Amino acid sequence: MQESRRNFAKKTALVAAGAAAVAGTSVLAANGDSHTQSDENNGVVLGSSTKKEILYKKSAAWEEYYKTAK
Repeated sequence: MQESRRNFAKKTALVAAGAAAVAGTSVLAANGDSHTQSDENNGVVLGSSTKKEILYKKSAAWEEYYKTAK
């Protein structure tokens, strides 16, 4: 009785792992070439926003940070 439960559990685990592998490969196949990176843009996504990107704005907090970081 105990041996048959173990065999059932092993078979169930193998079937579940196989199903997960099939599902994973089908998802990758559905995406097509999205996992490959083209050389023309080096992975950088170019947008069409007209907003100016501000990375740094001079403030007292930044000045204090730069003084202590040196």
